[in-house]
Amino acid sequence: MSTVALMWEARAVPGRGNELLEWARSQVLAQDPVRREVFSAPHDRVLVITWWEAVGGVGAELPELPEPAADLITRAVHRWRFESVEVGEAGGS
Repeated sequence: MSTVALMWEARAVPGRGNELLEWARSQVLAQDPVRREVFSAPHDRVLVITWWEAVGGVGAELPELPEPAADLITRAVHRWRFESVEVGEAGGS
């Protein structure tokens, strides 16, 4: 089992950043992650990071936040998955 972090980032229509932030905070996932953090940034951007204990690493089936309504965002949501690595485990030679 490994720890996987899912990152979800969206940019709201100008002036609607607080609405997007509240939308993201109110989303209920099918399971509770180990940890969940919500961030805001300039230009009406919102970032949500969830941490999961997952069998199968970054390819594991995990609940993700959906896309907000198209009229709330300026572009498709960006999503990334990362798997935790131990110190000294980085892929160097």
